[in-house]
Amino acid sequence: NLPGNFTASKLRWVKENEPELYGKIRKMMLPGDFIAMKMAGEIKTTPSGLSEGIMWDFEGDGLADFVLDNYGISGDLIAETVPTFSVQGERTGAAADDLGLKAGTKIGYRAGDQPNNALSLGVLKPGEIAVTAGTSGVVYGVGDKKNYDPKSRVNVFVHVNHSSDDPRYGVLLCLNGTGILNSWLKHNFVAGEGIDYEQMNELAGEVPVGSEGLVILPYGNGAERTLENKNIGASVHGWNFNVHKKAHFLRAAQEGIVFALNYGLEIMRDMGIELTTVKAGNANMFLSSLFAEAFATVTQASVELYNTDGSQGAARGAGIGAGIYKGADDAFVGLEPVRTIKPNEKLASAYEQAYETWKNVLDDQLRA
Repeated sequence: NLPGNFTASKLRWVKENEPELYGKIRKMMLPGDFIAMKMAGEIKTTPSGLSEGIMWDFEGDGLADFVLDNYGISGDLIAETVPTFSVQGERTGAAADDLGLKAGTKIGYRAGDQPNNALSLGVLKPGEIAVTAGTSGVVYGVGDKKNYDPKSRVNVFVHVNHSSDDPRYGVLLCLNGTGILNSWLKHNFVAGEGIDYEQMNELAGEVPVGSEGLVILPYGNGAERTLENKNIGASVHGWNFNVHKKAHFLRAAQEGIVFALNYGLEIMRDMGIELTTVKAGNANMFLSSLFAEAFATVTQASVELYNTDGSQGAARGAGIGAGIYKGADDAFVGLEPVRTIKPNEKLASAYEQAYETWKNVLDDQLRA
């Protein structure tokens, strides 16, 4: 599993294509490592960061020397590894002056966007799931067992609260075609009608579950990892001129996004990730009550929506690492959901049937 868009492969690319530049490298740094270096004058990295770069040995719980050897990359380029939550350095006088912060301020945390988003939602325990449904969609689930998908349709990272004694792994799936589909409909399908997203949701809500046979596959934003990197494009199926109206397309789009996310969740379930609680920010597609209820009902998991974001997660993480909080649980005291959406059991059977219809259409497209 050495995808070309991750750090280890990128470093190999630099070695092959820009050898003079590669020869000048003293240490390889992830963006967070570089920022921390500029602040503290020390070069360090974390297990979570290395795992996001596909440079972590999950069996040995350390640097994946075999990956570096495969790519011909010297282990000397990798910085000292420190726990993700820990005092990782202190701000120098020069950095403090530039930032308007006190010299000696502790640096206690760094992480990539999705592990940090999960942290911001308090997703730290096995069975907890963080979902983002913006332009693209991301599902990040936490488990305590080492596992992987043989087809590499999802990625496994070391989660921010991982330790050898109490392992935590983050399984990530991405759906490129999420909110971008809804946005396309707004700016093209209903353009000029003065219809906003709330009105689109109201129109979609007038149509029954399953959109009366109209199926939309939301794969119009490039190749999809969950489809083994196939680029099948977005498509509409079952369109009946005598039945389907504008509202059907608006609903079928939201259902298609939910179904595509659930398709990825099935991969995660097969890997042993059990859904107990789904958490998301109260934003983007989850502002649609139709979308939120469909997601909860199709996945059969309660969805908790929070008013939080990555910056708050980073602040809490820094507090944990600096010892301001007694532990992770203490850091999230007071963070309560603003809304909780439970599965609508009255619609569960209809959604299950609609999902099977959608999946059959997808299977036909994948075989084409």
